[in-house]
Amino acid sequence: MSISRREFLESAAAASALAALSGLPRPAQAAGGEKWVKSVCRYCGTGCGLYIGVRDGKVFAVKGDKENHNQGFLCLKGFLLPQILTAPTRCLYPMIRKDGKLVRATWDEAMSLVAARFKEAIEKYGPDSVAFYGSGQGLTEETYVANKLFKAGIRTNNVDGNPRLCMASAVGGYVTTYGKDEPMGCYEDIDHADVFLLVGSNTAECHPILFQRIVRRKEKAPGTKVIVLDPRRTPTARIADLHISFKPGTDLAILNAMAYVLVQEGLIDEEFIKNHVTFGEGTEANKSFEDYKAFLAQYTPEKAAEIAGCKAEDIVTAARWFGEKGKASMSMWTMGLNQRTKGVWANNLVHNLHLITGKIGTPGSTPFSLTGQPNACGGVRDGGALSHLLPYGRLIANEAHRKEMEKLWGVPEGTLKPKPGPSTVEMFQKIEAGEIKCVYIMCTNPGQSLPNVGRYRKALQREDVFVVVAEAFHPTRTTELADVVLPAAAWAEKEGVYGCSERRYQLLEQAIPPSGESRPDFEILCDLGRRLGLGHLVPFKTPTDVWNEILTICKGTVYDFSGMTRERLRQAHGILWPAPTADHPGTKRRYVKGEDPFVPADWPHRIKFYGRPDSRAVVWMRPFKGPEEAPDADYPMYYTTGRVIEHWHTGTMTRTCKELVHANAEAVAEMHPADAAKLGVKTGDKVKISSRRGSEVFKVKVTDTSRENLVFVHMHDDQHLCNLITIDALDPISKQPEFKICGVKVDKA
Repeated sequence: MSISRREFLESAAAASALAALSGLPRPAQAAGGEKWVKSVCRYCGTGCGLYIGVRDGKVFAVKGDKENHNQGFLCLKGFLLPQILTAPTRCLYPMIRKDGKLVRATWDEAMSLVAARFKEAIEKYGPDSVAFYGSGQGLTEETYVANKLFKAGIRTNNVDGNPRLCMASAVGGYVTTYGKDEPMGCYEDIDHADVFLLVGSNTAECHPILFQRIVRRKEKAPGTKVIVLDPRRTPTARIADLHISFKPGTDLAILNAMAYVLVQEGLIDEEFIKNHVTFGEGTEANKSFEDYKAFLAQYTPEKAAEIAGCKAEDIVTAARWFGEKGKASMSMWTMGLNQRTKGVWANNLVHNLHLITGKIGTPGSTPFSLTGQPNACGGVRDGGALSHLLPYGRLIANEAHRKEMEKLWGVPEGTLKPKPGPSTVEMFQKIEAGEIKCVYIMCTNPGQSLPNVGRYRKALQREDVFVVVAEAFHPTRTTELADVVLPAAAWAEKEGVYGCSERRYQLLEQAIPPSGESRPDFEILCDLGRRLGLGHLVPFKTPTDVWNEILTICKGTVYDFSGMTRERLRQAHGILWPAPTADHPGTKRRYVKGEDPFVPADWPHRIKFYGRPDSRAVVWMRPFKGPEEAPDADYPMYYTTGRVIEHWHTGTMTRTCKELVHANAEAVAEMHPADAAKLGVKTGDKVKISSRRGSEVFKVKVTDTSRENLVFVHMHDDQHLCNLITIDALDPISKQPEFKICGVKVDKA
């Protein structure tokens, strides 16, 4: 890009302002027959509030909710949401595979077949021969019904979801450091921060409304500093006061070196450390501050710079800005930090910076992981719909938690199995091995999104594996592998709750009837439950029935949002949990006395990390370790992937919007000019990128935003599968794959 920083700021602000100034009719100006229905954006985890305009039973527009956190703004993807409802790829009727082809069927034919195949597998091979693979895009009520049906009804923990692919390491970081999952801060902290540390997050393209808020803060407070740690010079780095580019996978050394500088230069809060922090190594929190100082001694800025291929003085500057006394520092990160075999460790090291400086739990000071999907936090993480979890902080492996849930769900003691099920990649490996015979995939696209996807596409095509896909769009790279496709209602066609990155729960109201013969996932799952003889566990008639049960499940936990009645959610523009009573306003900052209802009023300090037995957060000693597969003689370049502003997830929705496709249709391989010159390619030429797992051909874009010896590919294109190349090695704690780094060779195609 050749535009100046000022031009970029202006264009970013203009793009975000588009929706708010779109000239859409206001409710008071609406013509007869029009109505505006309160809802939430369908895309990323920012959770922007919006109104859906309905005329003659059809959605004709959306506009931002000025009373929600996004203050009326929407990004371009959100602004174009109505197009997805009438896309030519909408799945409008059930389909069954016959003679190798998907053909139209009735709902009864499709559901009878699904129930019969699931029953057959369970009877022949046991409950663990079936599985559910869900999504951070499903509504909370849908995910809850699936989780209950499979864990308490079918009695299998083969329940996981695509948040395992994007947020699991963030969860692992929060849980190991604070004892409980989910960020403690809120979006309002952006308005108070003096320093932003953005790590592995291209906020400008992936969370544009939050990026716009950072830009606004910088414009209002010119002294605000933005530090970007990213191997690539992304559009986010265009507003950086300091951009540190480094070799992929070496940021653990940089983060430890920043801590080294903070300690050496006295930029720490000894009183906070004394009252709120303990130190640990491995899995035990049994070390001292002196041990930690000794650990950091090996991570001088010079040593870290040598490992990472960056400048030592930049690390020192970043640490000094972050630790400056009297300044509020906010960190944000996403997949660049999470999608790693050391993702949990990397998360721990970001938390360390806040804990040793005491920059946490005050306005503008917070470690804040950003979320990629609209309900990954609320429906899957909070709702416990992963293979090792039960709802609202309970664990499969904890006997007391299982007994509590068995009582709440009204099933006999011993119903819930004590062994956690397989994580996402492990689940598909069990399908590959023939151990899982039937899989129900809801609202996601693993046939494109899994790492090393060629391997798992073959697994889904095994003749003895029965694949059911409930999806609003067809074809996708997963429905093309299905035995049965169930048409799911989309976004505005159903009702339910989303929970976004800042613990804000919001109700999406139904605006129009489902298209064609499609049905809400909640209804489809309850139908399946009845056909499996488990209707007594899922007797719900409406999503409100489900929500009312959820309120009893969360009550008494540290998530307690039992004060968020359905009616209250209809009136509110989102509420942040905990909110244990109907008159509780919600909690902006967890663990903080006076804000969090679970910190006693007589607690002697301003903060209490009550997720841990000693109420102290852990500063972990995490040594630098490189990626699972660094470049070598055979595969000499780094390969990484990511989003672009026009597209989201695997493009099943954004690629139905003509403006978004026109703006960025085909995934390209971004290469540094020096690398392109070595290959003799220029922009528009084609290259073949190969790893030990597979290869794909992409057009080249020569750009100095990509670091030398690094090739970056967009992830949205269903015709050029970037994940044929990525590695499926897992973080041993979070079980999240290392999408972001592997070794490749690049040849002119």
